[in-house]
Amino acid sequence: MTSALPRVLLVEDSDAIRAAFTILLEESGYAVAGAPTGADALLLAAGSPPPDLVLLDLGLPDLPGAEVLRRLKADPATQSIPVVALTGRDDPAERDAALAAGCAAYLLKPVNTRALLEALQGYIGG
Repeated sequence: MTSALPRVLLVEDSDAIRAAFTILLEESGYAVAGAPTGADALLLAAGSPPPDLVLLDLGLPDLPGAEVLRRLKADPATQSIPVVALTGRDDPAERDAALAAGCAAYLLKPVNTRALLEALQGYIGG
């Protein structure tokens, strides 16, 4: 009997970055759904089956990543899903706010792939 692959929702507005992360994650044993906007992310996160983890770019074109995080954590259907923030902004105040709002981790882009995969394994296995 085989178990289903851990599901990652990758929220990233850059097509190139989303494609690169998708390849990395799929080759590492994860099923990946991509979302280019915060609105897409919220719809996919609430879908069935829900993701096991959300990788959330904080700089999205439609909704700030912080707002997507707030909505995920406010919804009983998605509040228990671990969220790992991805951002290019090395801002301690933003990091502290994201962690206080419920992010499990805060990773800077360009992301060290080993750190990313270790974070995922720590939260959902794979």
